[in-house]
Amino acid sequence: MSRRDRVLYLAAAWCLSYPDEDLLAKVPLMRAALAEFPGAGADFDDVLDALETTPLMESQAGYVREFDLGKRHALHLSYWTDGDTRRRGEVLGSFKAAYRQSDVLVDTQGELPDYLPMVLEYAARVDLAAGRGLLGRYRASLEMLRFGLLRDGLPHARILQAVCATLPGKSPADEQAVMRMAGYGPPTEAVGLDPYDPRLLPVKGV
Repeated sequence: MSRRDRVLYLAAAWCLSYPDEDLLAKVPLMRAALAEFPGAGADFDDVLDALETTPLMESQAGYVREFDLGKRHALHLSYWTDGDTRRRGEVLGSFKAAYRQSDVLVDTQGELPDYLPMVLEYAARVDLAAGRGLLGRYRASLEMLRFGLLRDGLPHARILQAVCATLPGKSPADEQAVMRMAGYGPPTEAVGLDPYDPRLLPVKGV
């Protein structure tokens, strides 16, 4: 099971990253690795098919539109729980501390340490238990991102579903269930983020 999860996490990390020539070259590798585990590739097929059939510049423009220009599909886990509050700095520090404790130099490549593709790749390549722990701690963030992608008809929703399926417990049936489970409330000490989508309120006490 650990090898299956490592493969799934790494494929998810790549599929949620900005598409470039290097990513396109990895598509056959992802297909071959996922094919080792019956049923594992089904959640990735639509994204992989799109990478292979869509012109690269179109894929890149679509990625920027969906993941970079707004917060509806934010890939930074603590955005969903802490927004742009002072507490978020402490949260980001906890991600850095987890990376340091693994005694491996993690290159953030200019991203915040809670960037989901980075956390997934850390779990896949460096420390599966610690990486899975981070994903589990921010399960509500993963579920809210999944619902946002699902609501907007993006195939990446199934990849989030596959990631959540590796964590203990069942996924909530709807966004309201996530909020009931996690205790959502309004952000505090906000310092300049775009207004929150009212459906995507941050979590208290995570």
